[in-house]
Amino acid sequence: MSKPSSKPDPSREQKAARIASNPSAYKVCEGCDSIVGVGAALCPNCHSFRFDVTAERVVKQAHFLGSREQSSVTAEDIS
Repeated sequence: MSKPSSKPDPSREQKAARIASNPSAYKVCEGCDSIVGVGAALCPNCHSFRFDVTAERVVKQAHFLGSREQSSVTAEDIS
């Protein structure tokens, strides 16, 4: 089995930049730290209903997640 690279996928960096450029369209789940669209009532990953909608938090989390490899299992991974 090959060792995963330590460099993040460029598409993650691109998504992070898109989110950081429009933080009002997103929010951060307080249950699992995922970033979801502002219209989501529940987090699709952990089903939490508590979110941080501040622009500062969204931008900070986007940069953090965009700078590393994905480590969580998402709904898309399971389906």
